[in-house]
Amino acid sequence: MRPMAPAQVRQAQSSLSGFPEWLPAARIVEQQFLDTLRRTFELHGFSGIETRAVEPLSELTRKGETSKEVYLLSRLQADPGEENADPAKQLGLHFDLTVPFARYVLDNAGTLHFPFKRYQIQKVWRGERPQEGRFREFIQADIDVVGDGALPLFHDVEMPLVMHEALSALPIPAVTIHVSNRKVAQGFYQSLGVAEEQLAEVLRVVDKLDKIGAGRVAAELVDVVGITAKQAEAALHLAEITGDDPEHVRACVMAALDGAAPTELLVQGLEELAELLRAAGSRRPGAIVADLKIARGLDYYTGTVYESFMTGHEDLGSVCSGGRYDSLASDGKRTFPGVGISIGLSRLLARVIGAGMVEVTRAVPTAVLVAVADEAHRGASDAIADRLRGRGIAADVSPTAAKYGKQIRFADKRSIPFVWFPGADGEPDSVKDIRSGDQVPADATTWFPADEADLFPQLAQVDAN
Repeated sequence: MRPMAPAQVRQAQSSLSGFPEWLPAARIVEQQFLDTLRRTFELHGFSGIETRAVEPLSELTRKGETSKEVYLLSRLQADPGEENADPAKQLGLHFDLTVPFARYVLDNAGTLHFPFKRYQIQKVWRGERPQEGRFREFIQADIDVVGDGALPLFHDVEMPLVMHEALSALPIPAVTIHVSNRKVAQGFYQSLGVAEEQLAEVLRVVDKLDKIGAGRVAAELVDVVGITAKQAEAALHLAEITGDDPEHVRACVMAALDGAAPTELLVQGLEELAELLRAAGSRRPGAIVADLKIARGLDYYTGTVYESFMTGHEDLGSVCSGGRYDSLASDGKRTFPGVGISIGLSRLLARVIGAGMVEVTRAVPTAVLVAVADEAHRGASDAIADRLRGRGIAADVSPTAAKYGKQIRFADKRSIPFVWFPGADGEPDSVKDIRSGDQVPADATTWFPADEADLFPQLAQVDAN
C-alpha cells in the first residue's frame, strides 16, 4: 500500500480560492468516505434525498448569522424588470442543508410518512473568507429526523450515535461528540436574572469561547451585551462544565448557580441532557460527552446541540455539528420539529488528505491492465477486458502495443496490480501480479484475484507514530 504523494493530493492551485478540486487519488478517498457515510445512514433507516441548489433569499436570510454569507443568483443579461429587481423574488445558493430541508418537508408534508428520517449529501456555498478548513464551496452530509407535531427525545440520542458510528468507520482518528442543551444555558442565565432580550446574545458570545478565549468573552458579555460582571463570571463557570456522568454535570450546574433558584427551563434542560448521556453511555460508551460551552451560532436550535472533535486535530474545530429545532418548519397549522447533525465533509477531507492521514493503494479504479500484443489483435484484448468487466472486475486495455516491458511499466506507474497477457498460437492467457512477479495461466470467464481487496482501491489510516 502506497501513501499518496503530495502531487496526488494537493488542492488544485488557481486564483479561485475556497473551491477545492481533488486529484484522482484524493477523489478516491472522497468517494470512499461518501460510500461509507451513505451505507451507515441507510443501515439506520435514513432515506436519501436531494434538494435544489437555490432557495428564495427571504428564506435564506430569515434565521441565523450565516445568512450574511449567501451568494445571490442572477442572470448576466437580466433586464432591470426581471426577478432580481424585486428583492422578494431574489434567489440565493443554499449555505446549509437544513433550511432547504425544512422547505422540502413543508412542500411534501402530505406525502411523507412521519417521523421522516433523511440523509442528504450535497454541495453548499458560503461567501466567507477562505482559510484552512473553510471553503466557499463544499460538500455537506446531513442526517435529520422530523416529526409531525412532536418528536420524542430518543431521537436526540440517535443522531449523534449514528454519526459517531459513521465517523468511526472512516480511516481517521477517533472522534468524540460533545453535547449540550440550549435550555440549560438559557435557563441558567434566566436563573441569574439575565434579561430575556439578552439571552440570544449571551449564547452567541459564549459560543465563541474556543475562538477568542475567556477574557474576551467576559469583556464582550459585559461591555457589549450589558450583563453584570458577576453574571458573566457565572456564564464562564457554566461553560467549563464537562463530563459523561449526568449526576456530576447536574451537580456542577447547581454549584455554578451559587444559590440562585433554578428556573423550570433549566430543570427541563438538565433532565433532557441527563437522559441523553445515560442512553448514549449505555449504547456507545465514550462516544458522547457533555460540554456546556456549546450553544451553536444559528438561532433555530431550541434544545440539544452537538459539536465534535477529532483526537489530535482539535485545532480543526468541530468536525460535525447540529441540534434540535422545534420550530424551524411550520405551515401555520402544523409544526414539524426535528433534530439533525451534519458533517462539513470537504473540510474534514482537506485535513485528512493534507496531513497525509490515509494511504491509498492506487489512484485509479483499474485492477487489471490487458496487454496488447499488436494493433492487429487489439480486438482480442478488448474482448478479454469486456469479459472481466462483465464479472465486476475493473479492467483497462493498454493504450499502446509497445513491448510488454513498457506495458508493465505503464501499469506499475498507476499501481494497477495485474497485467493480463492474451495467449498466442493456441496458448492460454496468463495474468501477472506485477508486485510479486508471479504469473499464472488464466481464463477471463473464471479468474478472480486471490485477495478480493485488489479489486478496488483501498484506504488505510496512517499511524501518526
